[in-house]
Amino acid sequence: MSRKLKNRLELVGIYFVIIVMFIVIGYPLLWTIGLSLNPGTSLYGASMFPENWSLDHYRWLFFDPRSNYLTWYKNTLIVATATSFLSVVFVTLTAYAFSRYRFVGRKNGLYTFLILQMFPVLMAMVALYILLNTVNLLDTLTGLIIIYAGGAIPMNAFLVKGYFDTIPRELDESAKIDGAGHFRILFTIMLPLAKPIIAVVALFNFMSPFMDFILPRIILRSPENYTLALGLFNFVNDQFANNFTRFAAGAILIAVPIAAIFLFLQRYLISGLTAGATKG
Repeated sequence: MSRKLKNRLELVGIYFVIIVMFIVIGYPLLWTIGLSLNPGTSLYGASMFPENWSLDHYRWLFFDPRSNYLTWYKNTLIVATATSFLSVVFVTLTAYAFSRYRFVGRKNGLYTFLILQMFPVLMAMVALYILLNTVNLLDTLTGLIIIYAGGAIPMNAFLVKGYFDTIPRELDESAKIDGAGHFRILFTIMLPLAKPIIAVVALFNFMSPFMDFILPRIILRSPENYTLALGLFNFVNDQFANNFTRFAAGAILIAVPIAAIFLFLQRYLISGLTAGATKG
């Protein structure tokens, strides 16, 4: 086989994989958009490209008094924003300590972070439920935020620590000679250089509350405290519920804040993911 033919076959194979992945991702997305524009509420009889398309389901979500969609959206934005901010703060401080300091238990702490990533969060659900019930944070957004922020530390701290390790220590030493303390080194030297990995941590932790269903299902009880994933689930889960088209409309709108944050942080994401994943 000639080299030219081999290169063509590789190119065809690459495009084939790209087309297949595009279909796998695009087909359910097109169905969801089409379903949200169907005039009825039933899944049966709906089409991907409705002839008499309508925006009634979107209007119902925003303006109907029976819809709690805006409340759920507000709750999710509060949880996502607070989780993203707190995760960045806790993860950055933890990663900086493990990257720059030498202390007893440092190596075992890193191993602990790696081990914790091996176990699903579901294993701790009973303990989390009892803990929140003990401190009277059950059925509150505050309790949900605390669990999300705390659960983000192990994996993300290891990722950010790997990125911090790529920043030369000579910069720290030069700053110390000029009289800078540890916090000033962190905020004036480390963080500006670590913007890519910080953007990755912020985006991932902002997305989690929009996608997670299991944890809010266990913790939250009052409909006014529901997040979007939990609230939309009730559209198709409650007895006699058949609101698949409204479910689709609500699911499409979830992508708006995530896409906005992604576009805002886009220039940092690729370099942050590659550097943090390959160093450490």
